Amino acid sequence: MNSNRNSSRGRQEGKKNAPLSRKSPKKEYKKITAVQKTDESAGIRLNKYISNSGVCSRREADTYIEHGSVEVNGKLVTEMGYKVQTDDIVRFDGTSITPEQKKYVLLNKPKNYITTMDDERGRKTVMELVANATKERIYPVGRLDRNTTGLLLFTNDGEMAKKLTHPKHNVRKLYHATLDNKLALKDLEKLRGEVIIEGKKVFIDAVSYVDGEPKTEIGIEIHSGRNRIVRKIFEHVGYKVTKLDRVIFAELTKKNLPRGRWRELTNLEVSKLQMLK
Repeated sequence: MNSNRNSSRGRQEGKKNAPLSRKSPKKEYKKITAVQKTDESAGIRLNKYISNSGVCSRREADTYIEHGSVEVNGKLVTEMGYKVQTDDIVRFDGTSITPEQKKYVLLNKPKNYITTMDDERGRKTVMELVANATKERIYPVGRLDRNTTGLLLFTNDGEMAKKLTHPKHNVRKLYHATLDNKLALKDLEKLRGEVIIEGKKVFIDAVSYVDGEPKTEIGIEIHSGRNRIVRKIFEHVGYKVTKLDRVIFAELTKKNLPRGRWRELTNLEVSKLQMLK
């Protein structure tokens, strides 16, 4: 009985120690798998390493790994559980990446800046406004169109960005809209609850006149992230938005943050965002 067990163990060990190298038909480097790492408790999982580098979320990283976008020390890695060591060199689509310290920057965006990393037409971008905020590479979370002002968050935390933009997390967004005409009460009632915009349902969490202001000033709260959705909502009932300002984003506010200025989030603010379900 012991000889059978030893024989079985020998076969298993033989499999573990069998050569793992296999020439790729497309590239001249070898595939390596997680079992090559002898110390499974050491290092950081590859998908987390990629996410910590600000490239994308962990879930997205798994897809990139599976499709052969990642190399470690010049070798293609396709195993989800592979662990990166401190002296490893990781490349994503040929570019070297390293985990960065997480940064969270809140901007009070002015008009006439587009939410993009750069612009072929030479228009001003939001990246110019936060250029000196941090040495780490940060990216805008979601978008505000060129003429919309207000809160825009930047980070290199891929997991956080994914959470804040995914509809299932119902991230709160409150806007102050100025309309071209007074909003009739009957039209205000039409906007309470669910409306159909371009064939898709949009749920409006709250909408009301702004206290003490003309009835052209409207507060509207949504969690949809669709492009220009607030403008489209009011167009749906026959009004044009002449000014639009995002005053709350994920419970972050513009308090003590002048237009065109930025600040880093406090540790408490970051903790609250991380606790979003």
